[in-house]
Amino acid sequence: MQSFFIFLRIIFFGVFVFLFESAAFAEPELPKDIKWLTNAFDPLYASSDSKKGGTMHSAIMSFPMTFRVVGPDSNGSFRSAILDNQLSLIGIHPDTENIIPELATHWAFGKDKKTMYFKLNKKARWSDGKPVTADDFSYTLAFMRSKHIIAPWYNDYYTKEIDKVIVYDDYTLAVVGTKAEPDLHLKLGISPIPKHFFGELGKDFVRKYNWKIVPNTGPYQISDFKKGKYVKFKRKKDWWAKDLRYYKNRFNVDKVIFTVVRDYNILWEYFKKGKLDVFSITMPKYWHVKTKTDVVEKGYVHKIWFFNDTRQSAAGMWLNQDREIFKDKNIRYAFAHAMNIGKIIDKVLRNDYFRLEQGYMGYGRYTNNSIKARRFDLDKVDHYMKKAGWKRGSDGIWEKGKKRFSVEVTYGFEEHTPRLVVLKEEAKKAGVELRLQKMDAAAAFKKFLEKKHDVAWMGWSTSIRPSYWQSYHSDNAHKTQTNNITNTDDPELDKMIDAYRTSLDEEERIKLSGKIQEKIHEIGSFVPTFMVPYVRQAYWRWWRLPENHGTKNSTGLFDPFNVSTGGLFWYDRDIFRQTKDAMKKRKKFSPVTIIDDTYKRKP
Repeated sequence: MQSFFIFLRIIFFGVFVFLFESAAFAEPELPKDIKWLTNAFDPLYASSDSKKGGTMHSAIMSFPMTFRVVGPDSNGSFRSAILDNQLSLIGIHPDTENIIPELATHWAFGKDKKTMYFKLNKKARWSDGKPVTADDFSYTLAFMRSKHIIAPWYNDYYTKEIDKVIVYDDYTLAVVGTKAEPDLHLKLGISPIPKHFFGELGKDFVRKYNWKIVPNTGPYQISDFKKGKYVKFKRKKDWWAKDLRYYKNRFNVDKVIFTVVRDYNILWEYFKKGKLDVFSITMPKYWHVKTKTDVVEKGYVHKIWFFNDTRQSAAGMWLNQDREIFKDKNIRYAFAHAMNIGKIIDKVLRNDYFRLEQGYMGYGRYTNNSIKARRFDLDKVDHYMKKAGWKRGSDGIWEKGKKRFSVEVTYGFEEHTPRLVVLKEEAKKAGVELRLQKMDAAAAFKKFLEKKHDVAWMGWSTSIRPSYWQSYHSDNAHKTQTNNITNTDDPELDKMIDAYRTSLDEEERIKLSGKIQEKIHEIGSFVPTFMVPYVRQAYWRWWRLPENHGTKNSTGLFDPFNVSTGGLFWYDRDIFRQTKDAMKKRKKFSPVTIIDDTYKRKP
């Protein structure tokens, strides 16, 4: 009898284990009342007249320091060319700002307000032909949380902001945030990382993948490169998304070649000779003066001034508070009042640029429009310097003991030298000495990330909502390879940023955003300079644009890759031949200057 009960216990235990393991490994189930959404109704902004073909010749001022998009030295300007060829689960329509499909065809919002569900497009493919599956999104979390990528910001974001990815099957998944919030879609529409390519990461990640060409999901892929010389992209002729609603008639050129040209003046000469296809003429010297040249006046090259209505880059002077001179807020205020930005706009920039009042303009209700940048004011400089215990030296520069108010301003763009020369001369009147240091753009940016600068002259790219943690939270101060290049370390600001990141209520986030901007202004580690709410470009006439030219969020009309606003232009072979024939015969066309103020903000 005892043996019988032992036998029953074994059977019972076996059944229990089987049931436990079945429950543990059972696939999760989707909520029963899920409401799937999609968007096949927003207006199209590409032209049905577009044609495939041609090669676009473009330029970069310096060769990228890596093809990695995370980790050391990855946060350079060329990074966008790589990231713009990687799709996310969903996108944002550039005019309506509604959600539109990318890798997902449908999406749904969870009742907890921190979960989104997605159905993947089963046609989606990596550039090596492998299907994009839900596992690639699950792998994104493991990748971004790995210490081996040496990317603290991504480690933090994908731990504190993204809770998990739930895989229901190969083409259905959920992304769960750590908290409920109103703009959930801006956070959870993440991009995949190819699990089959990276696999298990090791300590050699940074070195191993420095120059690897990673499979992507977008229209172009790097096809060839020579370090220090060029990078070539090739269009995928069998791209899986080429006929989808918001991608049709876009991404038209066959090849895009980025050649390294380190001097802006040489860049202009290359353009005039037809070695480059498009040239930015945003700077007044080019729009008003340098384009009074043969190829423009004979109509071979067209000009366009296109106003947009989008978020403005945080462009200006970033003061390193780990430098002894900038630890005192009075000195930071004095420095700001010693910068005659208005004179640069008036004398150098022909009043074509506008004064940037603070670092978060153009974000709608999230922008605190009451904040005004500190203006050039010699009396205020005098007030703050004396308050800090400084006095004028024999040469007119402020001094205190053995210290002089002499700081190095590092910048990476030769064309900005005339602006900084004016700034330097005006600063002398205020008793501030600026030592200008021009560096290669990549080297300058590396210096900023390593926090080796006194003053960084640069601008940051934008996001749909203001993002404060990476630039101003103390978590990112006093350490290299973070975007807090002012080394701002303020407990009160930290609390507000933390509250902003964890808030469940949109109205509260808007109020916090305004207060954070006030606090940043009060700290005074950033001196705003200019904003340019438009695009001005010169282009050879064989390049065509749609009738609407661009979208309200276009920051460039000839961006070949940007999934949201790029790839609208195309190459016209017939006009190319016509133009080349006319140039040989010295035949002229009527000069063309287009001014499109459709999206210009009214005063």
